[in-house]
Amino acid sequence: MTLSKRAAAEFFGTFWLVFGGCGAAVLDAAFPNLGIGFLGVALAFGLTVLTMVYAIGHISGGHLNPAISLGLVVGKRFPISDLIPYWIAQVLGAIAAAGVLYVIASGKEGFSVAGGFASNGYADHSPGGYSLMACLVAEIVLTMFFLLIVMGATDRRAPQGFAAIAIGLGLTLIHLIGIPVTNLSVNPARSTGPAVFVGGWAIHQLWLFWVAPLIGGALGGGLYSVLFGERG
Repeated sequence: MTLSKRAAAEFFGTFWLVFGGCGAAVLDAAFPNLGIGFLGVALAFGLTVLTMVYAIGHISGGHLNPAISLGLVVGKRFPISDLIPYWIAQVLGAIAAAGVLYVIASGKEGFSVAGGFASNGYADHSPGGYSLMACLVAEIVLTMFFLLIVMGATDRRAPQGFAAIAIGLGLTLIHLIGIPVTNLSVNPARSTGPAVFVGGWAIHQLWLFWVAPLIGGALGGGLYSVLFGERG
């Protein structure tokens, strides 16, 4: 499969992740009397990944996340020459999804991005008021474990055909832990999409949601390769 086709798959896959996950947070989480809450948003993110890994995993690998792509490079599962094209496709897909979500959400009277628009934040913009250090540690550790799940589930020694389920449920669990802390990122593209439309504080704090997931992704990919990778 050509790089352009694989990048296109990453664009659409990341679009679906951001549109589905952030869409659930923006449109459904606090809907009067019927809101889906944290559990529903966590499931939405997990289901977007589960469905897209089955849909495009055989085309692009179904990364949908710059931190996953970097972790797979460090874990010797993905060529570094393809990293930047994947990152570009993922970020563009996330921004496009946030744009479509903005058009839909703004169709309701009273809508404002001042509510956060599912952006990630720390300190005053953390849903639970968690400090910068707490948010940094949470994003690094949760991304690292997400990479361990991805690396293990896609290992050729693992049961075949079930990777998407493990990865989707893994992302659901990670969201259940991290939504109160940072609104949960573990994905720089997912953070960038909404931040572009919120601007201001969301852009100023975006650095953390690139730095921490990339560190966590590299740690997870490297640890799995060193500790559990096949030798010889």
